[in-house]
Amino acid sequence: MKPVATCAEQRRTSRPRADALRNRERIVAAAREMFVEFGPDVPLDEVARRAGVGNATLYRNFPDRAALIHEVVLAVTSRTTDRVEEAVAAESDPFAALSRFVHAAADERIGALCPMLSGGFDTAHPELLAERRRLEEAVEGLVERAMSAGRLRTDIAVGDVLVALSQLTRPLPGIACLDIDRFTHRHLQLFLDGLEAPARSALPGSAATLEDLRSGC
Repeated sequence: MKPVATCAEQRRTSRPRADALRNRERIVAAAREMFVEFGPDVPLDEVARRAGVGNATLYRNFPDRAALIHEVVLAVTSRTTDRVEEAVAAESDPFAALSRFVHAAADERIGALCPMLSGGFDTAHPELLAERRRLEEAVEGLVERAMSAGRLRTDIAVGDVLVALSQLTRPLPGIACLDIDRFTHRHLQLFLDGLEAPARSALPGSAATLEDLRSGC
């Protein structure tokens, strides 16, 4: 008969798995920060140093840069979708929920994903596509509710929100301003004021849809 493991033995066998998970999370968090600050080509040994792990630990979790970027994009996209759900739960006014989400998404540095999405990794990976679809559907729900309530101008679409969000939260090249967030949130609020109904002007062109974004406009 196979002996039953004691509680102490079970703790000893589970602890390395918990430590490994924490190390992985620290690496992804450090990589996210450094990709925002320095771009996706930052040396991986610097990422390991900021995460407080050795190079061997980093490469054991992520064998190459593409694997690490994949995980960062996945994590940021997932966390941004969570911000949608939190905004809906916190705000009864659908436009206030949309505004809360936009500012929260800026704090997730979603605009910093844009340079990474042109990198050498599989942007069509099923895991990434599924997470992107979950985010798009969540934001689409926010937009539809605000529009149905008469709080959002009707000549825009969810693509307009996503394009503006990605552009206004993208770090400017050559700008080494550590306090850039205060400008980001200021400009996002100007954008949100322009979205609120009633519209103060007619927009040129047509609304940007998700189909437009997927087809590359």
